[in-house]
Amino acid sequence: MSEEPPHRPSIHDLKPIAVPKIGHWIGGVVLAVLAVVFLQVLVTNKNMQWAVVAEYMFNRAILSGLGMTLLLTFLAMVLGLAIGVVLAIMRLSASRVFQSVSWGWIWFFRGVPPLVQMIFWYNLALLLPEISIGIPFGGPKLLSWNTNQLITPFSAAIMGLAFTESAYAAEMIRAGIQAVNVGQTEAAATLGMTRAQMLRRIVLPQALRIVIPPIGNDTISMLKFTSLVSVLALPDLLYSAQMVYARTYQTVPLLLVATIWYLVLTTILTVVEHAVEHRLKSEHRAGATKAGGIFPFRLFARQQEAV
Repeated sequence: MSEEPPHRPSIHDLKPIAVPKIGHWIGGVVLAVLAVVFLQVLVTNKNMQWAVVAEYMFNRAILSGLGMTLLLTFLAMVLGLAIGVVLAIMRLSASRVFQSVSWGWIWFFRGVPPLVQMIFWYNLALLLPEISIGIPFGGPKLLSWNTNQLITPFSAAIMGLAFTESAYAAEMIRAGIQAVNVGQTEAAATLGMTRAQMLRRIVLPQALRIVIPPIGNDTISMLKFTSLVSVLALPDLLYSAQMVYARTYQTVPLLLVATIWYLVLTTILTVVEHAVEHRLKSEHRAGATKAGGIFPFRLFARQQEAV
């Protein structure tokens, strides 16, 4: 009988050995020490005046400013997204005029900071003392308004925030529309749908699922951008805190109050965003499973019946 050849060790016989990562341990210890030091400063520093912070957390002026911040965020996002959808469709249009107008709007409002826009809109009366609607080039005026009465701090803030958001939203929505499979629109066209029906029923619902994460991130950014309206003396959360500490000289505690409320609102919006993303992903997977398993089977059965 022939002897079996001796077993030669191979690379598959080697077992991985965990190498201690000293750098990870050192970095973790350093970060833990820094976190403890930071917490100690927050807790033990008497200049924080946490008792004053607790006193003003639910102050009427602060809550009123909080409501104004939420209102500004909501209106700016709704108007910005509505304009952004129109701009995205114009950007994808076959018309050169629509493309140029959309590109020019996006270029301008994405390039000018919202704070500069707010100040400009608020001082629009220096350029146009009166805003009117009528026949251009010297024709009769149908309606007219005094610009100073029309452009209030609130309307100037909304225009500055919404127009800036519309430029960014247009690019996000355009990217979402272009990400939809071309086969979807081709299938809709074979069913006799018009372009408007395809956009409303097929393309935009799928594009919104794609752009929900960046839109959620934009909403959080918009919440923080509303603090810029304090330059217009609009009583948002930050301006309300400034008015209180201008009277009480308790600057740090009132700034902490505003900071805590911004963090609370940001956390709530983040949780809502993740919940919406999870819901949309679950619905998409369920729809994909249904489309991949049931519908093709039915189509195949009908084809077999036809044969």
